[in-house]
Amino acid sequence: MIRLILFVVLTITALGAYAQQLTPEEKEREKKFQEKASTVEKDTTKPFGWAKSVVAGANLTQASFTNWVQGGENALSYTLWFNGNATENLVSSNWSNTLKLAFGQSRLGKQSLRKTDDEIYFETVFIYKVGVYVNPYASATARTQFATGYTYDEAGTATAVSAFLDPGFFTQSVGAAYIPTAGVKTRLGLALREVLTSKYNKYAGGKKSQVWGGAESVTDVDWEFAKNMQLISRLEVFAPFKDISEVYVRFDNTIAAKVNEYVNVSFNVQTIYDGSVSGHMQVKEVLAIGLSYQFI
Repeated sequence: MIRLILFVVLTITALGAYAQQLTPEEKEREKKFQEKASTVEKDTTKPFGWAKSVVAGANLTQASFTNWVQGGENALSYTLWFNGNATENLVSSNWSNTLKLAFGQSRLGKQSLRKTDDEIYFETVFIYKVGVYVNPYASATARTQFATGYTYDEAGTATAVSAFLDPGFFTQSVGAAYIPTAGVKTRLGLALREVLTSKYNKYAGGKKSQVWGGAESVTDVDWEFAKNMQLISRLEVFAPFKDISEVYVRFDNTIAAKVNEYVNVSFNVQTIYDGSVSGHMQVKEVLAIGLSYQFI
């Protein structure tokens, strides 16, 4: 099933880019674009230069019971998050940099605080504009976490299973980027994926580190489907040349609704399949209401 999903995703992406080359109208648009790019000088009225965005927020849930005859346990949960983006758009290139940080914990009853969210993610993508829709790109990504992660048995005993840069995931790729319409972009290329560990070697196949060469497909969707409501979706697929059964799939979907300038509601579902670590699909679901503030 995973092989079929991988084949469909990579094939659709490749065919989409190839079909664009076969359309005479699109070729004519590319020709005009190239002629314009070779003669246009930078104009302050055009959307060229740097665009920056910094948004941070906090989600908090709390419940307290005193002499509550129907039963219940005190609960506390919080998540802090940060999203930053800096993009330089020029006539001949586009360079986009994204940093995402998140950390959350919860406490139920007399239990100690337990981690519910923890992510450090950075991505940089450079696109060289040679056409209207399809352009060559180079990208690099890094992903890890802030604090030690634990699993808990029925007795509440904690067992450490991850830590900062243990594991650390890094990917570099080059290929073709395809933007069929505003809010949708996809890229397909050759990639190197490295997993670095220290104590928790299961993420690297039992070794301190492991490097795979393979094919990578990344598709992003940013769609405002109703007033103040947005779907943000990202599908990452990496298929190592050495063993297709160790395919890596990460599918992240968020529906966000903005109540007012500061209050927002979000629902996130994230699924991960990593054949090198587990034969099971990992699923995380979060429904949150919280505060956000846009600094830039």
